[in-house]
Amino acid sequence: MSAGGVIKLGGVVVVSAAALAGLARLAGVDLGLGGDASAGIEGAEAKRGPLRISVIERANLKAANSVELKCELEGRSTILWLIDEGALVQPGDLVCELDTKEQVERQVQQGISVQHAEAAHIKATQNLKIQESQNLSDIKKAEQDLDFARQDREKYLEGEYPQLEKEADEAITLAEEDRTRKENELNWSKILHDKGHLTDTQLAADQFAFNSADILYDQRLRAKELLTKYDHPRRKDELNAAIDEAERELDRVKLQAEARIADYKADERTSLARLELERAELVKLEDQIEKAKMFAPVAGMVVYAAEESRRWGSGEPIQEGTEVRERQSIITIPSSEGMIAEMSLHESVLEKVSEGMPCLLTVDALPNRTFPGRVKFKSTLPDQNSWWANPDLRVYRTQIEVLENDPDLKSGMSSSVEIIVEDIEDAIHVPVQSIFLNAGKTSCFIASGGDVDLRAVEVGLDNGKWVQVHDGIAEGEVVLLAQPTGFTLEPAIEETRPIDEFEFPAMSPTGGERRGERGGERSWGGEQTSGRKPGGASADATGRPAGASGGKSRPSGGSPGGGSPGGKGTPAGAASQG
Repeated sequence: MSAGGVIKLGGVVVVSAAALAGLARLAGVDLGLGGDASAGIEGAEAKRGPLRISVIERANLKAANSVELKCELEGRSTILWLIDEGALVQPGDLVCELDTKEQVERQVQQGISVQHAEAAHIKATQNLKIQESQNLSDIKKAEQDLDFARQDREKYLEGEYPQLEKEADEAITLAEEDRTRKENELNWSKILHDKGHLTDTQLAADQFAFNSADILYDQRLRAKELLTKYDHPRRKDELNAAIDEAERELDRVKLQAEARIADYKADERTSLARLELERAELVKLEDQIEKAKMFAPVAGMVVYAAEESRRWGSGEPIQEGTEVRERQSIITIPSSEGMIAEMSLHESVLEKVSEGMPCLLTVDALPNRTFPGRVKFKSTLPDQNSWWANPDLRVYRTQIEVLENDPDLKSGMSSSVEIIVEDIEDAIHVPVQSIFLNAGKTSCFIASGGDVDLRAVEVGLDNGKWVQVHDGIAEGEVVLLAQPTGFTLEPAIEETRPIDEFEFPAMSPTGGERRGERGGERSWGGEQTSGRKPGGASADATGRPAGASGGKSRPSGGSPGGGSPGGKGTPAGAASQG
């Protein structure tokens, strides 16, 4: 035993209760040990040397390139036959058969629908051809009527009207000559009558003949006038109107033909689309019936797929008679070419791990062997299945690639994975139980020469057992693993919030009244606390720090502690702060 009651055993220092009591008496503090030598506080030396920062989690092995067979039937189906789990299969072997009674009934009904759709399509196609022929006939007739109207106008203008005009002129000429002849005869008859050679009756007859010829001449003149002034313009307008009407009729026939063709083409396209849909549905049903029989695509051992756990219990196991849903995994045929380890990382160590980090795997079935690996995948979102089981738990799915291909590794084996975050060649490190939080700073209790100091230290990463110390502790110094009796830790100091000049007095956010406003500070529901809240926001109920080095490590363990009235964290303020 060394002086002062300090025992050193293999790097771990035990400070006896008697030594602490003596130190406390010198400082004027009663530790309440009562002189019992059996009640000692363990301590440990700060070591210098290599330190491995790692994360250790449990994992399950799984084939890296396994072939997964899923239910491809729509809706839900029942397993009629299933090959035994663990059976060795070759490519093309039948491994599972699903119930297709509903699909077969739908196939028969769909065949009838396809026949009806084919008949409707044939009818629509024939109607389209008939209408196309009818449109050709209607357009041809309208074009022919237009040609006839143009020919009638040409015939009249170039044939009939000149003929009628010539006939009228000829009739006038004949009537004029006859009138002239009758007039000469009448004049001779008058001379003969005056000489007594012609009777009155003969003179009257010649006079009547002249009058008749004169009237006929006037009639011929009026007939030509009617022809040129009325009949010809009217006939010309009628023929022009007939041509215009024939042209409009041709346009109407063409537009009607296009409209009818559009209707029949739409019917034909609709019937074809419906036929294609019905045929596609029939092909789909036939494919569904074929997919009811599942064959092994590769050689290997059959492993039943594990149903994911649900909130109110686990899923139904895969077996004959089990009802499965679409896209549900039924069988997995793992490959022996490579393995991966699936694990879950707690959110507290998530930021330590990144893809590509090296790992060491220890398989429970092969305890004397270690396999190298590396982080292949880290999820960015928490696992939903763990959330259902425990809403307060946040874990992230992670995959580790096993770098060595060993035939002894089997899918489903349990293993332990150590993810190597960093290997520090030379570091001063202490147990994580020795780290405390005092006034928002990481601190340690240092036992030196019979005294106990509370010293602020700067820490780095930890591996759950040891934490790296950057500054504040020298190699060989003894740190206590528990808070000595009589020491209290100060809470973290928070910045005060200035009170607005026009702030309306109201209830505090926690429901208490605002009691004091003094010097730009406030307190809520209690006494003025000089700008900090009792208890400390950065320390937990035991006085332990929430994390070391900016939250990168989380020391655990230690004894309960409270606030320090002395401010230095030592009995009566005698010991100095580091």
